[in-house]
Amino acid sequence: MTKNELHIALIQADLHWENPATNLAMFTDLINDVHHVDLMILPEMFSSGFTMHPESVAETMDGKSVSWMRETAQKKKIALTGSLVIEENGNYYNRLLFVKPNGTIEKYDKKHLFTLAGEDVVYTAGTDRLILDYLGWHICPMVCYDLRFPVWARNTADYDLLIYVANWPKVRVYAWDTLLAARAIENMSYVAGVNRVGKDGNGHPYVGHSAVYDMLGKGVLPKISGKKDVYFVTLNKKELESARKKLRFLDDRDHFTWV
Repeated sequence: MTKNELHIALIQADLHWENPATNLAMFTDLINDVHHVDLMILPEMFSSGFTMHPESVAETMDGKSVSWMRETAQKKKIALTGSLVIEENGNYYNRLLFVKPNGTIEKYDKKHLFTLAGEDVVYTAGTDRLILDYLGWHICPMVCYDLRFPVWARNTADYDLLIYVANWPKVRVYAWDTLLAARAIENMSYVAGVNRVGKDGNGHPYVGHSAVYDMLGKGVLPKISGKKDVYFVTLNKKELESARKKLRFLDDRDHFTWV
């Protein structure tokens, strides 16, 4: 089944530092009041905040947060995505999960680890992109620092929606705003970016600026500053396809392989 309109909820939250139980309870309260959407997007490391102490919050793919995502997706009959800390085979991953309404899970391990914070020291980088199909929409989900690397996001697979979940701090939020729009323009794709608000356990402030841009870089959902809430937007596939057919920019893209 292909839906022409994709209804999305962006959940911009003030995360409780290294406290999965409290974060899951908070998101449950927020999500309970959400109805008639197809996809809900949570921030990066939604269960803990952007911690460099994975041993204190990590879980397996059978853990409580993963089970909560599956149960929520099935109960609400929606897809749910966001990243969290996963331990697997002795390694820690900043892993994005995309959970479908039937409970199936697709995963993406963050490729570009944030060296400025030492993420590359304690986490293991992913190696593969994820392009998934949901309701006839091809979706490419990524995580935070991936946003700075346009080659990794290049639309070689004709995806319709590029997602970034993030803990992107206030001090560099101008780059977040600019690069989200740039990724939309260069890839002729919808781009949704979900960031957190509040202050983390290291004292870094976050001002949100979650936003959605269309294939021309126009704000479908203008950037949202500093407020914890759920925000809604509807994407239109026919409008996307019409713009691509008319302008044909993707026909001239470079062809390459990653090494």
